[in-house]
Amino acid sequence: MIRALPLRYWLFGAAALAIVAVWAMMPAQAHHGWSWAEAEQSRLSGKVEKISMAPPHPVLHVKAADGVLWQIDLGNPTQTERSGFTGTTAKVGDDISILGNRSLDKDKMHMKAVRITLGDKNYDMYPERLKAN
Repeated sequence: MIRALPLRYWLFGAAALAIVAVWAMMPAQAHHGWSWAEAEQSRLSGKVEKISMAPPHPVLHVKAADGVLWQIDLGNPTQTERSGFTGTTAKVGDDISILGNRSLDKDKMHMKAVRITLGDKNYDMYPERLKAN
């Protein structure tokens, strides 16, 4: 004997299906690789404004000397920690230098860090991407 399900089960199922459909259509922002960034590396210096070590990628917000605020994406959490950079390595207000690849969209102040320098210490997020001088 087949019984009809109560309406609340149908509504729950429809809502769950809608959530899964929306999630499946979203771009994979956390794993976008390097295609959004310039091939040439550039250097940015400034002061640390904010630090987030949360997945999927730790992020620094750095205010450049000209007052512009930049978002700096680090490696994934394991990669970042392997470089020696942890949540306590830098503090808000520290002078910092970043070597990395900036966004192709010049309206976005966004860069993916290859190397971070604090004081005289380098933290290589992507050592294989360092260009020979």
